[in-house]
Parts: sequence; structure tokens; C-alpha cells
Amino acid sequence: MKMIVAGHLCLDIIPHWQRGTLDALRPGKMVQTEGVTFSTGGAVANTGIALKRLGFDPYLLARIGDDHVGEIIRTILRQEEMNPASIAVSPGATTSYTVVLNPPDTDRLFLHYPGTNDSFSVDDVHYGPEEAGIFHFGYPPLMRQMYIDQGVNLELLLRGAKEHGLITSLDMALPDSQSEAGRADWARILQRVLPWVDLFLPSLDELFLMLDRPSSERMQKGLYAIGTDLLEEMSLRLLDWGAAVIGIKLGAEGVYLRTGSRAESVLGESWKNRQMLAPVFKVDVQGTVGAGDTTIAGFLAGVSQGLDPAKVLTLANAVGAFCVEAVSSIAGVPHLTRVQERVEAGWERGRSTIDLQSWQWDGEEVFIGPADQI
Repeated sequence: MKMIVAGHLCLDIIPHWQRGTLDALRPGKMVQTEGVTFSTGGAVANTGIALKRLGFDPYLLARIGDDHVGEIIRTILRQEEMNPASIAVSPGATTSYTVVLNPPDTDRLFLHYPGTNDSFSVDDVHYGPEEAGIFHFGYPPLMRQMYIDQGVNLELLLRGAKEHGLITSLDMALPDSQSEAGRADWARILQRVLPWVDLFLPSLDELFLMLDRPSSERMQKGLYAIGTDLLEEMSLRLLDWGAAVIGIKLGAEGVYLRTGSRAESVLGESWKNRQMLAPVFKVDVQGTVGAGDTTIAGFLAGVSQGLDPAKVLTLANAVGAFCVEAVSSIAGVPHLTRVQERVEAGWERGRSTIDLQSWQWDGEEVFIGPADQI
């Protein structure tokens, strides 16, 4: 099943930060790095290149400028044996870039310039090639045309994909809470677009910002614990708004999945009315850039192969784990056979801290993890 990956594309500039923390950044102080990595960033590059490395042949849709940054992006894509010809070029425009501050043992921080992503529009989207079966769109909160006017353009884009018979997938991003995107009415936007979304794959941080701003602020201060009641309430709301499958990325806690009855018509009977949590695999984390996007690549790879939900979550977590073993976003992702071999060899999973004792849904409790937690 061929996949279209569309949406946000930028260049990530990643200084090699070997020691110290973000507290070292003070006015007048120099922090020495050990080099720099240039990597394509955004959903199109991270998810697209990860799928290519897994052995698929994704078709990319995005917009860049005809500047030096855009040329670096095209060069990287060619090095990954991907054809950038389908990516639109805006003459005289500045390509989006992100400076990624990624010190050891600390979550990353971004300095982002939206550039040509803000001008990406429905006119940049076409739903070929004919053999395509999945349409994945990523990062509408970082693309102005996708969130203005209460998401009308995002709705048109996803509706068009459904009308072409494609399985639609939507990933989000975490905007600056004080920016225009951060102040948008995301609850209303999601109610508008989710009827056209089959696979909705946000992170918990993104959902908090969009649906529960006070809880988002408390969680950032470490005052909010993740529980099954929270996951159930949020996922049920999103299913009621129209999505068929909800996959919430929980960072170090893994991936939570909940589906409704519509999932059966999209992906088959095994996907109907399911709920499960899959913890991450144990790794030596070198960087977290691209972890969510590559996890989604694993999810889409599993869906394209017709796997059942449990195997899809296992593959998603495994690909994300390979990603964080490298500094740049996709450098650690291997071919799908290598991922499967490591899983089948007994790759150990981490231990979830989420309390599952009260997790009962339709009389069934489902948890993928170590034997002592099943």
C-alpha cells in the first residue's frame, strides 16, 4: 500500500550538545558544542524518510523556497534516495527551519521559523499516485493556512483524501501557546475535521494544549499525573467527534490506542472497539528529535501491512525506539526486517507508571507489556 506524506517540512539544525543543561544558556555565556547536524525536519521528512528506510516508497507533498535552506533539504532527500520533485517551490520565499536544542537527559527545545509552511495550501495537494492507499498529513498547527478560518482548508484537504478512497491519518504539533496558532480554537477545528480522519495520532501534550489548557500548564509543572480516566475521557471525546482510531503518543509511557465502531469499516474487524496501552522498549536515549514522527511511521507501516492493533502498536514503539538511539531524527531507523528481528529476539520493554488497576472497558482489560504487568 503506497503512502502519501504531506504537510510540514523544514531543516533541523542540531548542535551537538554533549554536557550541561538548558540552565547553561544565560546572557553573555558561551556554551561550546561538539559539532552540528543538518537534518530534514517536520512530519513530511521525519515520517517520510523513516518509511523509506523501513522499505516503503512514500510520496511527499510540501512547500519550500528556492533558497540555500531549501537546497539543503533537497540534497538530503536525494541522499535518502527520495525524489523531491513533488515538493512545491516558492520563488523568492524563505524555507522553514528549526534550531533544535537537545541536551542530554532533557527534553528538546525548538527555535522555529515557519517560512513556506505558512503558505502551504489545498492547491499544493494532489491525491496520486493511483496505487496510494494512505494519506498522512502532519503538523497543521505549524501551517497557518491549515488553522485559520477555523480549519476550513484542513477540512477540505482531508475530505478530498477521503473522497479519493484513501485512509486518512492526521498528526499534530505543539505550537507556542501565545502564538496565533496556540490561541486558535482547536476544539472547534478538531470537531470540524475529525469526521474525515481515520487515524488521529497526536501526543498527549498537544491534546492538553488544544482541549484542556489549565491541565496543560499543570502538567508542564509536573503537577498532573497521567491516569486511565484521563486517557479514556480524551479518547472518547475524539471518537465522538468522528475519528475512527485514536493513537495518543505518551512519550516515555508508550502509545495508547482506542478505537470505535467505525474502525471496523476502515481497517477490519480486529480494530473495532479496542483499547490498549503499549509501553516503550528499553534503549539508551541519545536524542528525542523525531521520536513521535518515526513512531507514526511504524504505525502506518503496520496498518499498510494489515496487522492487528497490538502488532501495529508494537511496531510503532519499536521504530520510535530505534529513532531515539541516534541524535538526529531519522538516522537510527533501519529496514523493517531489522526492527522485526529485534522485537522477535525479545527486546525488553520499559515499565509503565500509569495505574492500570481500575482499567475496565466493556469487561476487558488489555495491556501490552512485561509478563508481570499483563
